[in-house]
Amino acid sequence: MDGRDGRLNPAGAIDWNRPWLDPYRARGATVVLQAVREAGLPRFVPQDRLPPGEAYEAFIHRTGTVPTRDNLHDFFNGLVWLRFPQAKRRLNALQAAEIARAGIGATRGPLRDALTLFDENGAVLDAPPALWQALIARDWQRLFVTERALWQQARLLVFGHALLEKLVAPRKAATAHVLLAPDVAKSIAADDAAITAALDAVHLSAKPFVTLPVLGIPGWWAANQNFCFYDDSDVFRPRRSSE
Repeated sequence: MDGRDGRLNPAGAIDWNRPWLDPYRARGATVVLQAVREAGLPRFVPQDRLPPGEAYEAFIHRTGTVPTRDNLHDFFNGLVWLRFPQAKRRLNALQAAEIARAGIGATRGPLRDALTLFDENGAVLDAPPALWQALIARDWQRLFVTERALWQQARLLVFGHALLEKLVAPRKAATAHVLLAPDVAKSIAADDAAITAALDAVHLSAKPFVTLPVLGIPGWWAANQNFCFYDDSDVFRPRRSSE
């Protein structure tokens, strides 16, 4: 808690030296939630500004403001908005358009499901082709052991704010949904414009994601220096024949 006014101080609970926080460290390590609300665009407002019955995404699109609670989940959402505003606006625009088209029902539908999955748990990977081939095949030994040196040429950006929240207390099973690019090239550069360009509605409707246990990435978790780390089939699951 922030001792001055009793507000939650999310920054105080976070180890900013974690490698997955590289894109957010400069801003995140120096702010508390109130500062996030006051910084940049869009403007962050208290959660009670969201009218009863109005969808969260529709409200953001209508007002240009983001309802925000005093917790880690919304703190990370705010940081992603500040670091990748174009991509977050694109996600919101697609969500709002789908809500306007189909309304709010018992299920979101394939596009809104994919948008929510990427917003909450998504990541983008810029990596050599050999790593992509191994990842898509779920060939974990090749991905993390045989081709380990290639990770020096790779960069994974954790975009999803729920995943960032989970990684405050890292667990081996923490898994990102990595977005495949809509064209032949699989990599997406870890910058706002490139992520925004990859957010195509038709492509996303097919849920073009591959799962990646992020603590397997070399340099991200000390335990994976022992290659027995990857023998855990509950985390590093083989690809099923139906996939």
